[in-house]
Amino acid sequence: MPRRILEGVVTSNACDKTVTVLVTRRVMHPKYKKYVNVTKKYHAHDEKNEINVGDKVSIAESSPISKTKRWIVVNEKRIAEGA
Repeated sequence: MPRRILEGVVTSNACDKTVTVLVTRRVMHPKYKKYVNVTKKYHAHDEKNEINVGDKVSIAESSPISKTKRWIVVNEKRIAEGA
């Protein structure tokens, strides 16, 4: 089975080799048939500790790394500061 890949924005990098990524999805409400934004936070593994808060990253599923980490960072897109 292929790995799921999600895109989101880093909200925290306080832990060692771990970043928290906020992923926003648009889903249709079952009753009202309107699209709503659903957000969820994931803990992802950052081996080199080089990702900062505000960076856009892609995360992929992996085998469990710790109690809460099930994702790894596969690539990042830095957002220019002050732009």
